[in-house]
Amino acid sequence: MTSTPENDEQAADDAVQTVDAVADARLIDAHDLALAALYEITPAATVGAPAGYTLEEGGVVSLRFANTMPGYPNWLWTVSVAVVDGAEPTVLEAELLPGEGALLAPEWVPWAERLAEYQAAQAALAAEQGDAEASDEGDEDADEADDEDDLDDDIDDDIDDLDAADFDEDGSPILHAGDVDGVDIDELDEDAEDDENADEDDEADAGDAAAEEDDDEIDDADESDPTER
Repeated sequence: MTSTPENDEQAADDAVQTVDAVADARLIDAHDLALAALYEITPAATVGAPAGYTLEEGGVVSLRFANTMPGYPNWLWTVSVAVVDGAEPTVLEAELLPGEGALLAPEWVPWAERLAEYQAAQAALAAEQGDAEASDEGDEDADEADDEDDLDDDIDDDIDDLDAADFDEDGSPILHAGDVDGVDIDELDEDAEDDENADEDDEADAGDAAAEEDDDEIDDADESDPTER
């Protein structure tokens, strides 16, 4: 016998009918009992309309109700009811369970594993920072080496620019007029001359001032002693 989609749907319908036949009708209709159990664990405002049921093993029926609490979309209040030893239906369990498309919390990971992952991430970050610092130091060393090479090149160029006219017969460098170790001699002479002239002017001014003071003292003496006139 070949299975077809129509046959599969018919088999599913037959299975539902069989389940409904096995389920105790009193459990399927035990909404009041289920709601009373829910109101003991949650406010009535958080419980919505009935949302079907499922048949569990052992003839247990789980009655589902919509959840109206914000933050729990597609979650369902679920109450499991059963008939025990021919007695009246009773509540086995009441809880909030996720339905299809419900938002779920991430899978729980033991603290030891989370700590190990954190330590591994920190070690990798430290290694990356160390590599970056080493690269920066290498760049600085390369720059210093380039500067030294440039300085050596400048010195070599200066040496290449020298010729026999720049040296004396004994091989010592000839100092050109006005240049001694980078200092302009003529400029030094002019500064020295200016300093000497300034000193001479200061001495002349001092002499004139002393002469004026002597004249003032003589005039004061003549005025204070009329007998000397």
